[in-house]
Amino acid sequence: MRIVSWNVNGIRAIAKKGFADRLKEMDADIVCIQETKASIDQLEAGITNIDGYQSYFHSAERKGYSGTAIYTRVSPLSVTYGLGVDEFDHEGRTIIATFEDFVLLNIYFPNGTSGDERIAFKLRFYDCFIDKILELKKLGKQIIVCGDVNTAHNEIDLSNPKANSKLSGFLPEERVYIDKFIEIGLVDTFRKLHPDETEKYSWWSYKTFARDRNVGWRIDYFFATKETASRITESNMFSDVMGSDHCPVFIDIP
Repeated sequence: MRIVSWNVNGIRAIAKKGFADRLKEMDADIVCIQETKASIDQLEAGITNIDGYQSYFHSAERKGYSGTAIYTRVSPLSVTYGLGVDEFDHEGRTIIATFEDFVLLNIYFPNGTSGDERIAFKLRFYDCFIDKILELKKLGKQIIVCGDVNTAHNEIDLSNPKANSKLSGFLPEERVYIDKFIEIGLVDTFRKLHPDETEKYSWWSYKTFARDRNVGWRIDYFFATKETASRITESNMFSDVMGSDHCPVFIDIP
């Protein structure tokens, strides 16, 4: 099984750039999308009904903002939307799909770049996410989490760590939450398989043409509980797939 996660920065825009063809090329069984920026009534059938895939959408109440989607060839046992807290769920940030062997959480974690209030919101979201993971673990579930976490964990995960140390996305109070994710039993699957690999990023700023120079951040992740993580044979990026300021990331599970 291959699972792909991709912040598309607007699903209607990327549909015009060959989104359906990209899905076929990546040959994914499950594709998790973040930042759809659209409600279901704004989407054409060519986006909602891609041949071979079932699709599920969680849209923000605010038009043109946030939103998540899952495309899957494998029928889920159930699909739920949100973390169960209205403060977060009206932004369409979470879809939880239960499959036979694992529970998959597709999450678009908040960005904190607009100021202190939004950073506080982001950290509360992280706390809520941790509560959800602990709840699922108590039920004995194997868990896979993917999405745009909007935080680079360590200095190896971005191009200019010192220059960005006071910016949201690499603040100490944000980075410590990635430590907390690991402490509660989630494995950063990319770092497990590529512990020392440098210059591997998933997001580049449009403003400075940073992708051309590979001046980027690794802020898109796959986490998994330890048993599931031990089965993953690859966790990496499709660095050459264009269309967004993020590239897709993926895992392979035999």
